[in-house]
Amino acid sequence: MKIAMPYLNGQVNAHFGSSREFVVVETENGKITGKKILTNEVLHNHGGLASMLKTEGVEVIITGGIGRPMAEALQRTGLQVISGASGEVERVAADFLSGQLVTGGGQCNCGGHH
Repeated sequence: MKIAMPYLNGQVNAHFGSSREFVVVETENGKITGKKILTNEVLHNHGGLASMLKTEGVEVIITGGIGRPMAEALQRTGLQVISGASGEVERVAADFLSGQLVTGGGQCNCGGHH
């Protein structure tokens, strides 16, 4: 399974829409087997980001805050979206895999304009 997270300085970026990097964590049998950084300097549209992540083979998105239009675009492409996460990306992925991921509110306060 591949898990993607908005990435900023080794942490889950608190705001999906402002992310210029995404980490894709590859997992197998409940363990992290690799990770890859995707750079997004040009796509700031819902469909483009969703398509980029889906093409990469991602199944799950774990993020901090995310606007409803972006979350819906990701879900329309078949991606599971988990919001309200924070912390170091490998720890967040490991917690998700073990069923121990704790999340808070994940709706961003940007007015849903991104």
